[in-house]
Amino acid sequence: MTIQQSSPGDPDPGQDSPRQDEDLAALLDRLLGQVPDRTQKDLAAEAGISYPTLNAWMNRTRGTSRIDPEKLRAMVEVFRRWGVRTTPREFFEAVGRPVPGPSGDEREARLLKLYRQLPEARQRALLKDAEAMLQVSRIG
Repeated sequence: MTIQQSSPGDPDPGQDSPRQDEDLAALLDRLLGQVPDRTQKDLAAEAGISYPTLNAWMNRTRGTSRIDPEKLRAMVEVFRRWGVRTTPREFFEAVGRPVPGPSGDEREARLLKLYRQLPEARQRALLKDAEAMLQVSRIG
């Protein structure tokens, strides 16, 4: 089976558009329903999330707006390995956040190289700016 690489927010070919107003619990319930031989515990273990945390998201007893983006991407990858068509966009929209841009190794390496060349005061300023940009992107 060949897995085609796509941008994080791009729908898979033939993928229906994400369901509007579907929160994370509804999304996970729908996707888990497509793999009846898999459980919440399987998803948690393979995505590197504690089962109690995943279960709390599923039961809506724990907020989802501050989930680490890498946890969302990990769940996407698990479902894709299981043969379920899904996208990062679906997961980020389900928690009410914009989809971050792709995190290519080359781009990250370039950013880190530039960061390391800055004086310490400029590094701190850059981190503050990045944190502010992230906050603004979460609001807008």
